[in-house]
Amino acid sequence: MSQQVRGVISRAKGAPVELTTIVIPDPGPGEAVVDIRACGVCHTDLHYREGGINDEYPFLLGHEAAGVVESVGAGVTHVRPGDYVVLNWRAVCGECRACKRGRLQYCFDTHNAERKMTLEDGTELEPALGIGAFSDKTLVAAGQCTKVDPSASPAAAGLLGCGIMAGIGAAINTGGVGRGDSVAVIGCGGVGSAAVAGSRLAGAERIIAVDLEDRKLDWARGFGATHTANARENDPVEAIRELTGGFGADVVIDAVGIPQTYEQAFYARDLAGTVVLVGVPTPDMRIELPLLDVFGRGGALKSSWYGDCLPSRDFPMLVDLYTQGRLDLDGFVTEEIGLGDVEDAFARMERGDVLRSVVRL
Repeated sequence: MSQQVRGVISRAKGAPVELTTIVIPDPGPGEAVVDIRACGVCHTDLHYREGGINDEYPFLLGHEAAGVVESVGAGVTHVRPGDYVVLNWRAVCGECRACKRGRLQYCFDTHNAERKMTLEDGTELEPALGIGAFSDKTLVAAGQCTKVDPSASPAAAGLLGCGIMAGIGAAINTGGVGRGDSVAVIGCGGVGSAAVAGSRLAGAERIIAVDLEDRKLDWARGFGATHTANARENDPVEAIRELTGGFGADVVIDAVGIPQTYEQAFYARDLAGTVVLVGVPTPDMRIELPLLDVFGRGGALKSSWYGDCLPSRDFPMLVDLYTQGRLDLDGFVTEEIGLGDVEDAFARMERGDVLRSVVRL
């Protein structure tokens, strides 16, 4: 039987979001209804509101979430009602060419729920990243549910569903940061600070945080940065080279995703070093690099999709590190807010006042 619950929707490009009543259907085959406990406010939700993803309004926003499975549809065996889960937007299909080659983290056909959540008048909602978790409850594909240790705070664990996993994974999974490496992270908001934390977990010897704001550099220090550089005051490339004996860093992570920062990352790496792009560019952006420099510097230029994570592998591991006190997920939670406060949280996020606002339910 369908349920009526509260949800935060975006009706039109640039319009303020609305808290309204939405209808959650019973789960169909392979689906699950999840009682949301917490959901982070991510830049991707703002991109949806601004039409930066597509124009399939109205959107049900929110995707960085933890909750408890309420019910499951036919054929669901890996989760059951009562399981504490983090939601993910990479429910691997197992059938595409990436999955068949054992590269599940690059799955090209990830699953979402087939049944539709709606407004009271029957208007179908497009859930952000197939999740839609700025709501009391949501309907997802069961494969989007990853069981984790129920002792973990929902506000902290839910952040693994997107931004924090993207940053940690950019360092560990994509960048292959290892013991003794030097790492530079350009852009130290939530994703960049998570890349700093991931580099620390991996055993990097030198972690250089670069940003335009001292406040964000302070955040990065708290997550393990050994050195910082304010890009308003210093040329980032020169600063990184100076802190690495003149050579450049082994791994440089661009958590901003604009042509200027990518070029800085390219020239701030050591010979045969690795550049990782995890900041998301807009469709109009272009870069121009001398092909001889691309050839002559060697190494690797990589992009990181969702931190190249496999949720079933990475989420439980990172939650375990959190419960052991080795990964400070709580440090990313700047404030806890209600469902009706999402629009104001977007404004604080745009000003750079927060690492993460988290909706608690």
